Amino acid sequence: MRSIECGLLLATAAQAVLAAEPSRPRGVGPEHAKFYKASDTFTCISNPSVTLPPSQINDDYCDCPDGSDEPGTSACSYLSDLSPSYPSDTSSDNASRSIALPGFYCKNKGHQPSYVPFLSVNDGVCDYDLCCDGSDEWAQVGGLKCENKCNEIGKAWRKQEEQRIKSLGIAGKKRKELVAEAGRLRKQVEDRIHTLGTEIQGAALKVKSLETALADAERQERGKVVRSAGKGSKIGTLIQMAKDRIEELRESLVEVRGQRDTATARLAELEGLLRLFHTEYNPNFNDEGVKRAVRSWEEYEARDRPAIGDAAHDRDLDEISKPDSETDVIKWSEWEEKEESDMDVLYKVEEYLPVAVRGWVDQKLRDLRVLLIENGILAASTDPGSESKGLTDARNALQAAQDSENSLRNELTGHQDDLNKDFGADDVFRALRGQCISKDSGEYNYELCWLDRTTQKSKKGGSHTGMGNFVRIDSVTVDDDLPPDGKGLGSGVRVALRYENGQHCWNGPNRSTLVVLACAEQDEVWKITEEEKCVYRMEVGTPAVCDVQGNDKSGGKDEL
Repeated sequence: MRSIECGLLLATAAQAVLAAEPSRPRGVGPEHAKFYKASDTFTCISNPSVTLPPSQINDDYCDCPDGSDEPGTSACSYLSDLSPSYPSDTSSDNASRSIALPGFYCKNKGHQPSYVPFLSVNDGVCDYDLCCDGSDEWAQVGGLKCENKCNEIGKAWRKQEEQRIKSLGIAGKKRKELVAEAGRLRKQVEDRIHTLGTEIQGAALKVKSLETALADAERQERGKVVRSAGKGSKIGTLIQMAKDRIEELRESLVEVRGQRDTATARLAELEGLLRLFHTEYNPNFNDEGVKRAVRSWEEYEARDRPAIGDAAHDRDLDEISKPDSETDVIKWSEWEEKEESDMDVLYKVEEYLPVAVRGWVDQKLRDLRVLLIENGILAASTDPGSESKGLTDARNALQAAQDSENSLRNELTGHQDDLNKDFGADDVFRALRGQCISKDSGEYNYELCWLDRTTQKSKKGGSHTGMGNFVRIDSVTVDDDLPPDGKGLGSGVRVALRYENGQHCWNGPNRSTLVVLACAEQDEVWKITEEEKCVYRMEVGTPAVCDVQGNDKSGGKDEL
């Protein structure tokens, strides 16, 4: 609002100054008025050697090589860079042939003064976007009369400009909030790095302590004397074989008895069916097959059949099938008791020593064994099953401590790398990292995830297409017209995010996206274009880049 008020004051002052000055020729701006003050002669601006009488100014004929004598007509428009070249123009003096004035000056009272290209002067078109007072069509070619709409257009522009300034103010506040959040997140990382340093020191000391404990456990393990289980006596071996064989026969008996009972039941069922058949069949039915079957059954029924078993026999089988532990037939425990051999007595030699001497002798024997093993005189035990639980626990504890220390060091490295990354001015993109915004664009939805990835999502389903992964923060120079709603890049240097190495494009490169940013009140994807095959460009508004790298909104004009 203050900017608009200042603009109005400047406009009022400028109009007062212009009213006090002598009138300028049509189409001359105030910055060039000094060249048209002389009343007796006119000197071409870029060609001072050429002088003309004032009557030849705006006479619709181009007399000056730089066109400065025709500020209010299109007579010298062919000198403009916007005009096509003509074969008759063979001049080689480019400096003297270039046009001296920026265009036809429109005062646009009530709005903003502006210049119109000389090609547009008296072309039969009202160029209200540049010349709202209609003064560029002063000749009224074809009866065209352009009304002065500066008050109407100026009022609308001032309202829009007021809203734009208000929006930029809100965007600036939001950026301050983002910067504060980024600072908080960075402080968290720094605090975590400090904490990790302490934790890593403690973890390293713990690993060192456990390494010492493991070394001691391994030394004690090497000094341990392990008695071999031996092969046992021959009678013991035979007893074990007999026990195993009897158990095997018992299990086979149980299995065969079960099979017998099943077969007996099936036989009884079959005989019952045949008896029923023999009783109910029709003797008058003349079927030789049936008659043979009946005769065969009668012969089978007449034969003597051996008894399959009785209750007494089954009771005997039940007793035999019981495990030895449930019977007193064979007491294996009496046969399995081991006799103490001479070797057993040798292993118990320490028991015959006094208590005071026993520990000393045991330690000396262990130290001697370790010394012999370490010097290669005695082989260490290689049986993995002989390792004690204490040694296994010591080894597992050391491994767990080492894994914990490595995990802490990896986390520390990740946080240190994070602090060294470029998050833009004031670390502002740290607060946005991982957040996503999207835009509906007809057949697809396009998604931008800050400092992560860009994605194309089909509305018809199926897999998503990766358009690129974040690589770095960059800057680009743009020169675009700013739309009335302010949702555009304007002109100047803009912050850009590069996303590369996306999904491979058929018969083309890997997809990539250039995200160009401009100041806006909220995060919003404005426009998506495919500049080349699988090379995309996003125009995005965000408060994160307000007041960064010259974010002048070109197209906004200061009121005079």
